[in-house]
Amino acid sequence: MNFSEKKQIWAKLFVMFLKVNLMTTSGPASVGLLYKESVGTIMTEAQFVEAVGLSNVLPGSEALKLAMFVGYAADGIAGVIIALIGAILPPTVIMFTVVSVLSQFHGEQWLKDFVKGMAPAVGVLIALVSWQILRSDVYKAIGKKAILIGALAFVALYFDVPSPMVLLGAGIFGVLLLR
Repeated sequence: MNFSEKKQIWAKLFVMFLKVNLMTTSGPASVGLLYKESVGTIMTEAQFVEAVGLSNVLPGSEALKLAMFVGYAADGIAGVIIALIGAILPPTVIMFTVVSVLSQFHGEQWLKDFVKGMAPAVGVLIALVSWQILRSDVYKAIGKKAILIGALAFVALYFDVPSPMVLLGAGIFGVLLLR
């Protein structure tokens, strides 16, 4: 790959993560948009599912871990750096702006209600991404065993098992059941 092609990939990564982080400033909510932006252009659906799974197991910001996975899939270490810059810039600028504005309205009831009103929308965004993954070819390929792993994960999450442990357990079940 020549330098001109690399610059095009870097620009695409930077704009992708700039767009994702400007339009969806939370980690879980950004997964759906990142799916649409990266699957089929930078990575396969299977790679994306792996990236989301691994980013939930590892500690730290989900959005930044996904930026690293997608950036690496696009162009190795250079892709990671460019994707991280695109991912870090918008939330940093937005947070400085929001904090300076919200400090003027600290304790106001309308602000508390605004935040409470966003919670159902975030839940719906997460549900839609889950639905896309459940409908994917990767999920369909493993069939009834996937339903069993999903049911066990649901039960574990219902009983407040930490999500990284549930994902680790699901991975172990995957190794044992999906041979």
